Amino acid sequence: MDLLQSTALATGLAWASGFRLYAAVLLLGVLGRYEVITLPSGLALLQDDWVLWVSGVLAVGEFLADKIPAFDSVWDALHTFVRIPAGALLAWGVFHDATPGVQLAAGLLGGVITSGTHLTKAGTRAIINTSPEPFTNWGASVGEDLTLLGGLYLIWNYPWVFLALLALFLLLVVWLLPKLWRALRRVWRRLRDQPRGVVAT
Repeated sequence: MDLLQSTALATGLAWASGFRLYAAVLLLGVLGRYEVITLPSGLALLQDDWVLWVSGVLAVGEFLADKIPAFDSVWDALHTFVRIPAGALLAWGVFHDATPGVQLAAGLLGGVITSGTHLTKAGTRAIINTSPEPFTNWGASVGEDLTLLGGLYLIWNYPWVFLALLALFLLLVVWLLPKLWRALRRVWRRLRDQPRGVVAT
């Protein structure tokens, strides 16, 4: 695997870990297990039986949890402590055979990318959950499922395209996160003040 492919895989796994960690691990593990793709030596453990079973069960759980309004935000909040270190670890694993400095740089960059993806997903879904109907939530969730599949396809077949799209996505994250934070603060203030308004009337 050349440097371009490795970079696309490391950053791609970090990106995917922010919103579909278990599905990404499961898909790569299965594809590697059946020799559809060749994984770097540092990710060979994704093909292990235990990893496949556990990631498979958790992927199903995440697929279902992500379709339930409000509960998906609770799931996202809990997985702040799982997705970010996992994304950094997977990026580190891609460069397992490189120098320690390259490994550390990959892990740090992976953690940053996963953080951006996770916070954007969690913030967007929290705002969507203020709508009483579930269809917007389901549409966003299915869109994330399809985005994961498309991203993994590009990583293996058109790494340059994926890296260019990832750069645009990261620019969008930098622009979007402050706006999401302000919107969430407004929603929180409205929910906090609502009981007082009800009592006053």
